[in-house]
Amino acid sequence: MFDRFIVATDLSPASFAVVGCLGGLKAYGAAQCLLLQCLSFSDAASTALSYNTEPLKEMLEQQEDILAKYGLTVETRTVVGIPKQEIIRIAAEENYSLIVVGAQGRSLVKEKLLGGVAYGVITKSVKPVLVVPVEKKQGEDNACAPVSRCSFSDHVLFATDFSLMADNAFTYVEKLVAYGARKVTLVHVQDKTKLEKHLKARLEEFNQQDLGRLENLKQSLLKKGAPQIDIELCYGVPFQEIARLILERNAQLVVMGTQGRGFIGEFFLGSVSHNVARHSVAPVLLIPGLR
Repeated sequence: MFDRFIVATDLSPASFAVVGCLGGLKAYGAAQCLLLQCLSFSDAASTALSYNTEPLKEMLEQQEDILAKYGLTVETRTVVGIPKQEIIRIAAEENYSLIVVGAQGRSLVKEKLLGGVAYGVITKSVKPVLVVPVEKKQGEDNACAPVSRCSFSDHVLFATDFSLMADNAFTYVEKLVAYGARKVTLVHVQDKTKLEKHLKARLEEFNQQDLGRLENLKQSLLKKGAPQIDIELCYGVPFQEIARLILERNAQLVVMGTQGRGFIGEFFLGSVSHNVARHSVAPVLLIPGLR
């Protein structure tokens, strides 16, 4: 499923936390990893002027060793350019099945690679993107750790609005089940900001209809051999409700569809999926829409 994947690294403590969280991908067929360091033109110039690249090489080798200990075949590469563009280009041209990026401090806009670049990747990538949240350890200036346990196959949460993009993302949930995901929670949120204006009187009607849709998805996964499937139908602000369920249900991997490629709008699987990636305490697997 994710036999060949890219890990984007800037060799920061946060990126070490991301690398240390990826052993669980072996459960989904991960075998080969490209550990990709992307230097901007200014960073490359600064590195060249310092005349001392050994510390960077050593840190890259340390991350390579961590991934190799998981039983992965690891290639390291350093490229110069606009990081988000290089990551997306290499993933597409060399047909990698997944891109892994990090989000620090539950925000995609604060840090250099594990921030603005990560946001650029998830909005433009034609490949699935796994966003791994990390946070600084209390009392330790530079130390970081994954927010969750990263046991990707323990509990998968799938959020859907029943759109074509959600249907496409659901095919990945089916694959996760085929690879042995032990529990899946299916979630739909009735968006109160849309319903309260003119449609709240029809909420019960919508609930019955959407419970039926969730039940159909459940039956599909049971036929694929899923051992445990839960259903959650919520009312509220979608990304807030999803983030709440991730925390309360101890989800270890979240799967959502996304518009990708810079789509601008307030559709559920566009801006909401990105907001979930910003706030989730579990890794979020974003599946771009079909093109």
